[in-house]
Amino acid sequence: MSVVVEPAGVAAVVVPSVDAAPESQAVAWRHRHLLDVDRLSVAELELVMRTTDAMREVLARPIAKVPALRGRQVTILFYEASTRTRVSFEVAAKNLSADVVNIAAASSSVSKGESLVDTVRTIEALGADMLVMRHSVSGAPYLAADVFGGSVLNGGDGWHAHPTQALLDLYTMRERLTGEPLAGRPRGAVPGTGFLAGRKVAILGDLLHSRVAHSNIWTLTAEGADLWLCGPPTLLRGFEGWASRSALAGRRLHVTTSIDEALRDADVVMALRIQRERMAAGLLPSLREYAARYGLTRERLAMARPDALVMHPGPMNEGVEIAPDVAAGAQSVITDQVTNGVAVRMAVLYLLAGTRPSA
Repeated sequence: MSVVVEPAGVAAVVVPSVDAAPESQAVAWRHRHLLDVDRLSVAELELVMRTTDAMREVLARPIAKVPALRGRQVTILFYEASTRTRVSFEVAAKNLSADVVNIAAASSSVSKGESLVDTVRTIEALGADMLVMRHSVSGAPYLAADVFGGSVLNGGDGWHAHPTQALLDLYTMRERLTGEPLAGRPRGAVPGTGFLAGRKVAILGDLLHSRVAHSNIWTLTAEGADLWLCGPPTLLRGFEGWASRSALAGRRLHVTTSIDEALRDADVVMALRIQRERMAAGLLPSLREYAARYGLTRERLAMARPDALVMHPGPMNEGVEIAPDVAAGAQSVITDQVTNGVAVRMAVLYLLAGTRPSA
């Protein structure tokens, strides 16, 4: 392991040596599961970022693999369709030398009526040490964690949370906005002193149904971002209360229906997909009207800072929430998000593998 020296008064970060077995590393990671990011401290977020740096170094090697999870079984159980998250987790686990089992719920005994609890118990009986799970019902990974003896990683549950997406989004911002890890910026233990202090981040679109946005609110405000949520009033229900509670905790969260206000001088602009599969009738007049009023176009992006980052968690509805020329433009880091997802998920798998069952 290595110790990264921080500025005076800030605790040093112990970074694991990722070529070694996770359980041999004395790092400050206390979680057996990763179900959301709301329980991660600023120091733990930094540990994930630093461990991801180490995994990026592994991925740059001629043979991008370490034996860290050799002999461990990682089972990927998805109840919803996915490309980026499922494949990213699979690649990440294989890069760590884990044995990977992929299960699509539609082709499993779930289609015969098997319950989630029975499925999880069966997977554990077949030797799984770690379970990566996506489910359409919010809270399902928490139920799985109650009955599974190993570690559960939430790959997205309903409208609730998508922790690794929030972490890879954070890593992408850190990489691009600082130029190098932290760029000498001091680290603090309270919101407002992270590397995003003084940075404005705007998230546009279907906030109501976005598990990505829900997790990003926690990580971005923890790192000090001035976070603006923007969309039609029908897709912002409940966020005003969240903003009020965040203010009491010293976090900067704003809610607005004005896209001009959200975009003005933003350092980062993240567009969210309109989730038609979750959309109830009456929330939007039409996709065409949404695109006209809230779609991220080249003209609207001009209101942000000239070097503002353009992000999207994917998959995109080009021409609805984001214009094709913006998605593929020079300011877009959307493909970087996908690439960074492998290293971030390698880091999370590694850290979780180092915890004990009683943790």
